Amino acid sequence: MKNSPWLCFLLCVFFSAVGHAQQKWDLRQCIDYALNNNISVKQQDVQARITQLQYNQSKLSQYPSASFSANTGYSSGRNQNPVTFDLITQGYLFSQYNLQASVELFNWFSKLNEVASNQLQYQAALASVDKLKNDIALNVAGAYLQVLLAREQIKVSEIQVGQTTAQLENTRKLVRAGNLPELNAVQLEAQLANDSSVLVSVQGNARQALLNLKALLSLDASAPFDITTPNINSIPLDDLASLQPDAVYALAVKNLPQQRVNELRIKASEKAIASAKGARYPSIGVFGSLGSSYNNRAQEVTGLSTFIAPVGKVTVGGTQYDVFPNQPFINYNYGRIPYFNQLDQNFRQSVGLSLSVPIANGGVLRTNYERSKLNLKNYQLQKQADDLTLKQDIYKAYNDVITSTAKYNATIKQTEAAQRAFDFATKRYGVGLLNTIDLITTQNNLFSAQLQRLLAQYDFVFKMKVLEFYKGQGLRL
Repeated sequence: MKNSPWLCFLLCVFFSAVGHAQQKWDLRQCIDYALNNNISVKQQDVQARITQLQYNQSKLSQYPSASFSANTGYSSGRNQNPVTFDLITQGYLFSQYNLQASVELFNWFSKLNEVASNQLQYQAALASVDKLKNDIALNVAGAYLQVLLAREQIKVSEIQVGQTTAQLENTRKLVRAGNLPELNAVQLEAQLANDSSVLVSVQGNARQALLNLKALLSLDASAPFDITTPNINSIPLDDLASLQPDAVYALAVKNLPQQRVNELRIKASEKAIASAKGARYPSIGVFGSLGSSYNNRAQEVTGLSTFIAPVGKVTVGGTQYDVFPNQPFINYNYGRIPYFNQLDQNFRQSVGLSLSVPIANGGVLRTNYERSKLNLKNYQLQKQADDLTLKQDIYKAYNDVITSTAKYNATIKQTEAAQRAFDFATKRYGVGLLNTIDLITTQNNLFSAQLQRLLAQYDFVFKMKVLEFYKGQGLRL
């Protein structure tokens, strides 16, 4: 009894986890999960981020560039002292430091257009992600409807099996009473076996349809998963009058991501042409540098002393005299220059303007310019092809809706007629005015009509959703 609180707690956690694992998903949850976990979407998102890096790098290229270098080492043999520039043969230790900076002042807006082109390419990459998400959402909606259709088929098959079972039980009673021959019961047993086989088949189709949906969601095949079953008649549909192909096409060109991708790529190519053209002309820049150096053998005067010494002798009248200069001699004392004193004394600066004129570079700049113009032409042709395909797809979708509407209405009438025929056949069979084969045939006709109505209804709903999808306003289910 002491453990009962803990036992209750564990049971609550267990049943909560089970209930969460068996939670049914609606279409919105399926689509959201697919968009967040689909591998293709993740790959396209990575490509978009790579494009963003290129855009950010091109923006940074407009700013001044700077670099710092430092080196230290030992030099020996005959070479030039990097501090005094004298030729020496002594070995010495040295250190050098240099800071350089430069900025391009004018380049015919080549970099500015490159930045604008990369920005448009990044926006096109984001639109490509949206396009892929739209395609996946449409595929998930189609798979979702396939699961619903398969489950509706199960319901119809179960009703068929139930009806055949009831007829078989009633027929056996009549056989035992001697009112009907045994053959009638055997024929219904065969029909029940056939109906049961159909039921098993549609159940397998439903499981397979659910597996296909899980695959689109990138869910593990063994993971528990189920979906809600909305009433097919409650699915919202736009008025067909508002889905005229010309009106839908006008909305599609404005709203669908693929059309935005084409427009953005064309604009990006136009900027790329301007950038490639500007790169062919001279550019002006400014540069500057700071530097200093150190030599461990560099010396400086640390002191001096004076002294007077004869510079020669003269003899006057037979007497020898020393000759002294007018100024005393100066004796300099030398010492090594400290490290930081050298860096201060050797500090140097430079600044200037630079002019870069592309003269001969193997035709690279001209080739880049011509290639950028061909890229623009290619994107323009791609836009024309995509717009033409889009218009054809919209008109086809509209025609499919018209056809599926007529087919669905026809199957409704067919089902109503088959139901009336089956009701009459059942009554006649009950009073012995109809044989078993005719009853089974009538029942199969009803079953077939019901399946055809379901197929036509789901086909109509899906094709309406496809036509609505082209408006670029999302999916409603």
